[in-house]
Amino acid sequence: MSMTGALDPASAGRPARIGPGRLVLVVGPSGAGKDTLIDAARRRLAGGDAVLFPSRVVTRPPSAAEANAEVDAATFATLAKVGGFALSWSAHGHDYGIPIAIDHLLTEGRTVVCNVSRSVVETARRRYEAVIVVEITAPPEVLAARVAARARATDGDAAARVARLVETSALADVTILNDGPVEGAIRQFLDIVEISDRRPAPHARPPATDDHESPLDPAPGAAPISTGVSE
Repeated sequence: MSMTGALDPASAGRPARIGPGRLVLVVGPSGAGKDTLIDAARRRLAGGDAVLFPSRVVTRPPSAAEANAEVDAATFATLAKVGGFALSWSAHGHDYGIPIAIDHLLTEGRTVVCNVSRSVVETARRRYEAVIVVEITAPPEVLAARVAARARATDGDAAARVARLVETSALADVTILNDGPVEGAIRQFLDIVEISDRRPAPHARPPATDDHESPLDPAPGAAPISTGVSE
């Protein structure tokens, strides 16, 4: 969009979305391996500052693959009240929050990777310029076996956790079927994160709609981007 000094009537009164950095939101059922893939990507990209993996604030202890900051329910409520979270939600009897600091990182043009609930995806798409939703999943029997093997006391009823459905229209931009050797899924996830980091920053992107444009979509006239994942 060329800047002529005239205000676009379609954008009048609409707050500007935060960018130009890209927010990679990782979603999927319990046992899919979300934290495993995020932790592997964090380790392999350590030392750089283009792609960042902020810790979630959670009202339960972290598991081995997580980098969560544990707080009690009262502290979480206080942080939420003072605007300490960019995104927050409740699931399985616990509260989860993404620190507001990601807004500054995205304004600087960084790529930020977060493990979130599907319930906040549409909120994120309204708040940020460039959101990539990556769904990690596996067959139900694989999910159930992984949750049972994890044996985390805070998981509660493992069967109910696997079966939990979230009523939302949010769609993933890319889906990774993580039911085989984990190295293959890690490589696929890294490809997505690295593609998002290499893409030129968007400028004056149109507002998010139900038929959203994925930041992974090739620019007009460009060759399609191959992620090597199942979509």
